[in-house]
Amino acid sequence: MLIKTFASAVQGVDARTITIEVNAGGIVAPNKHLYHLVGLPDNAVREGFERIDAAIRNIGFKIPRLKLVVNLAPADIRKEGSSYDLPIALGILAATKQAELEAIGQFVIMGELSLDGGLRPITGALPMAIQARKEKFRGIILPRQNAREAAIVNDLEVYGVENMSEAISVLQGKGDINPTILDTRDEFAFAQSNFEQDFGDVKGQEKIKRALELAAAGGHNVILIGPPGAGKTMLARRMPTILPPLNLREALETTKIHSVAGKLPSNASLVAVRPFRSPHHTISDVALVGGGSQPAPGEISLAHHGVLFLDELPEFKRTVLEVLRQPMEERKVTISRARLSVDYPANFMLVASMNPCPCGYFNHPEKDCVCSPGVVQRYLNKVSGPLLDRIDLHVEVTPVSYEMLSSQDRPAESSKDIGQRVVKARAVQERRFADSEEIFCNAQMSGRMVREVCALDKAGAILLKQAMERLQLSARAYDRILKVARTAADLGGSDRILIEHLAEAIQYRSLDREDWAG
Repeated sequence: MLIKTFASAVQGVDARTITIEVNAGGIVAPNKHLYHLVGLPDNAVREGFERIDAAIRNIGFKIPRLKLVVNLAPADIRKEGSSYDLPIALGILAATKQAELEAIGQFVIMGELSLDGGLRPITGALPMAIQARKEKFRGIILPRQNAREAAIVNDLEVYGVENMSEAISVLQGKGDINPTILDTRDEFAFAQSNFEQDFGDVKGQEKIKRALELAAAGGHNVILIGPPGAGKTMLARRMPTILPPLNLREALETTKIHSVAGKLPSNASLVAVRPFRSPHHTISDVALVGGGSQPAPGEISLAHHGVLFLDELPEFKRTVLEVLRQPMEERKVTISRARLSVDYPANFMLVASMNPCPCGYFNHPEKDCVCSPGVVQRYLNKVSGPLLDRIDLHVEVTPVSYEMLSSQDRPAESSKDIGQRVVKARAVQERRFADSEEIFCNAQMSGRMVREVCALDKAGAILLKQAMERLQLSARAYDRILKVARTAADLGGSDRILIEHLAEAIQYRSLDREDWAG
């Protein structure tokens, strides 16, 4: 008897429906294989037959001595992972007439079996559910730990089950297992303001907060340079608290990536706050941008619509930093293999930090630098010029004095207050770029748009010309200054870029100054 079940394979951050055909018939001769699995399965899928055999026996069924042929179609797509166990097992039970599963063709079914018939969680449940609704399936059956994640998708019956017996009950219309129902908008609104950190906890550093406010308002990349203990990491970790809240579309995109990468917690639903990723400086280039023998999203994709924080930037391997350059420009990364090519979105804000020199005390107001001549410049040269050109704001961070730390005179401005100004500036940019589908903030403007949007008056043009000549800035740095100046004008509520906006943007090119490294 031939039975068809349906599963799903994840490619990139999207899913593709897989048809699983199970044919049972013909007596198997002694010493011959009982199972025949075709359709380009990997080892994890092949090994699933041992789990399926044990699970079927342990829930009270059996494997008859019949020839079983399982075809995973389309046959030109490689099937990877252990999530095909459940649909194959249910197909075997239906094909051998041990269970009447009339509704089996109406559901997408996924799940890894344990030997007692229980189910373990899978990755990629959200894109699978989205594809199931797109292809008008009645519902999806998957492990209970993934049910809330899949239930984000409306107009689809989502059944989270603990074991194979419960999956059988769902397909037979028996038992008391109900679909998982989730109010996506309520869940989203509840989790959006869930921050443990706040800029109100930071004493002093008003100039640094202003620079980070500019970065958040325009979506600009920023690097913080300062001695150990000056507060670089503390400030960077509070960056997501002043960014505009995720909208529902952005939240779904971010959740899909985390779902595919297996980074969602058990029983999680939407990623409602902007992600903050802080990889260690020993990370490999593949782990950062994504890839591998079985392509998976890297840290830059996990930071999509959020912040990628690279602490101690010069300590990262040169090759790791260089692979960042293209994704920072294109806001996506393409992973190519012999059989497939997948795109992972990577629209992130880069926040980096570094010491000014190996000892950390170059330009310190109180402590002396012990580095020999030329060491500071060599340390800075670990970060390539083209990468620094892609960072809009270079911000020097100085230590906070004891008097400032202990002062109770004026409370620090909270993230909520700063965030409100950022949201207003982003609203201005949203109206400005309403006709462009790919541009949402000033940092994303093309060179042509910079010329249109960032026009300078005569005094501004003279100031920028002098800065370009003295600092020997590249053409890319020229555009960066204009973009930051446009953001400063947006925060100030000005339609035009005034000379004070331009001067503020120029001062955030610290590492371009000829005399910075001595």
